[in-house]
Order: sequence, then C-alpha cells, then structure tokens
Amino acid sequence: MGAARKTGKRQEPAPASSETGGGVAPDRVTHVEVGPEHAGQRLDNFLIRLAKGVPKSHVYRIVRSGEVRVNRGRVAADYRVQPGDDIRVPPLRTARPAGGTHAAPVPPLMPPILYEDDDLVIVDKPAGLAAHGGSGVAHGIIERVRAARPRQTFLELAHRLDRETSGILMLAKSRRALQSLHEQLREGEVDKRYLLLVAGDWVNDRQHVRLALTKFVNRTGERRVAVDPEGSASHTIFTLKQRLGGFSLLEAELKTGRTHQIRVHVAHLGFPIVGDDKYGDFELNRRFARGEFGPRFGRMFLHACSTRLVHPVSGDSLALVSALPEDCSAIIKALAAREHATSV
Repeated sequence: MGAARKTGKRQEPAPASSETGGGVAPDRVTHVEVGPEHAGQRLDNFLIRLAKGVPKSHVYRIVRSGEVRVNRGRVAADYRVQPGDDIRVPPLRTARPAGGTHAAPVPPLMPPILYEDDDLVIVDKPAGLAAHGGSGVAHGIIERVRAARPRQTFLELAHRLDRETSGILMLAKSRRALQSLHEQLREGEVDKRYLLLVAGDWVNDRQHVRLALTKFVNRTGERRVAVDPEGSASHTIFTLKQRLGGFSLLEAELKTGRTHQIRVHVAHLGFPIVGDDKYGDFELNRRFARGEFGPRFGRMFLHACSTRLVHPVSGDSLALVSALPEDCSAIIKALAAREHATSV
C-alpha cells in the first residue's frame, strides 16, 4: 500500500524533549522526517530502529491499527520510506528494567568475520543469539555488532537467521548495499545452503519440496508457520549427505525465503530437525539434550553453511563458507560411530 500525498499542516503537537531511547516521545505524538540515509528502508525496520526498546509486536500493532501515519495516510509495514516522508508515531514507552531507571548498555560482540569491505560485513553467527532484539530478547546480533562498531554510521541486517540457527549472516554497511542485497534476495539470486540433521531415513538423494506456507498465531500467542495450500509458494531442494542409523544429514537449498521454511517443510514430511523446539520431536530433543546419542546436544541442528552472491556494489562474485560448529560435528561423529557399531 502506498503512502498518501502530503496535504495540509500537521494536527498533532511537535515532540517534546522527553523521549525514549529510540527518539520518540513516551507521552505524546512524535513527527519524524525521513532523511536521505534511510531512503528505501521498510517502515517496520525504520520504526524498530527508531523506537529502541519497544517490542516488535507492538510496533507492528500500531502500524496495522493506523496509529502510525506516513504523510497523513495509512500504510503497510512493508512500505518503503522516502526522503522527506513525515511519519506520525503515537506515544511509545519502553519497559524500564527492575531496580533502575536506565536500560543496561548493550554488550559489544563481533562474531567471526567471513568477509568485510566498505559496504558489507558477513559474519559467522553462533547459535543461541537472535538476529535482533525484541520479543523478550534484549539484544540481538545487530545491536551487539553496532556496540562493537560505534563509529560505523550505518549497519543493518540484510536478512535474518532464527535464534538457534548458526552460520552465515550478512550485514550491510551502506544503504546502497542494503537495497541491492534485498533485491537479490527477493529475486532469488542469492544461493543459500544449510546443513540440517533430521530424524528418520530420508528416501531420495535429491528432492524438491514445494509446499505453500502460511503464518498464524497459536493459542499461547506465539507465531508459527504451517503448510497451507492457500499460503505463500515455498520451494526447498534437499540433498541427502549422510545416513546415520535412523537419522539423516541433509543439505537444504532455499529457492524461496519464507519464515521457518526449512523447518516446516521437513517436519511436515515426517522428518523433524533434531533440537527444533517449535516443530520438532520434543521427546527426542530431550534425549539428545541428556546425551543419549553421544555428547549432550541442546540446540537445533540447522546451520547456514554456504552463500553465493554478487557483491552489492562492485558486482564481483562472492562465495562464503561456514564450517559446521564443533557441537554439530561431534554429534555427527557420535551417530556415525553408533551406526558402525550396530552394523558390525
């Protein structure tokens, strides 16, 4: 949905000097003018950065309800802001931490760097860290990398990985790079591969899975994804890498980039990812965490192992590889040893 044209003068008061940490007032409407450095950014991402400390779910709610206006018109969360846009933001308060009046500083963290230049930094994300803060997570990778690079004036996630997924994560250091990466991702021009361990004996050496997906909210208020013929088209190619005695190591190639796509596709087919706490086999996950199959393994076995793309500014070809984390390698070795022992 596009923004309405600018007409007339503002009807709300200008923001007071008392503001939240993100630059919006906690007790009155704020008007923010978009600068050229944010041209083309999605409205939801613009607001999340502006209203630091405000839950993402609340940001999406105020956009859906029409409390956020762009040039006095209602817009969708995926609207791309433009220089000069007047964004009306309702009063927003951040939650204060118990025992204090100021939020704790963001702990800096720079994960291992796989590639970096003036426009791009690609890191090896560890499992257990969210890509960004929100939904009960105080600080994600992006906030911690910004804290580690305080002189970097522009730093944005080009895409996201689930909290328990490890591996290649791309961050843009310029607006031009971010826009180009988003376009490549939308057009399916980025070759992204993942390694995953699933329960069960995968049948085909190579299998195309085309199952449409839709998002929903369950009874506890958590967001989930399910196979739905009326949902968004989704396509994953799975390649069998290794059989491990009742388990299978697969490589997944994403042809579309839907939320939880790999996880839901394999779970729907009866091959849940080991350690998946949303769509997996919960009893099996507990057995892995107790160490019944080798070393204790308490995370989801999903790793972004390789990415090929065109550099968003230079046009050069880039090929990135992230080695399987030690805990994943150790459980693979243990399962292979178990299979060998039972076959002798």
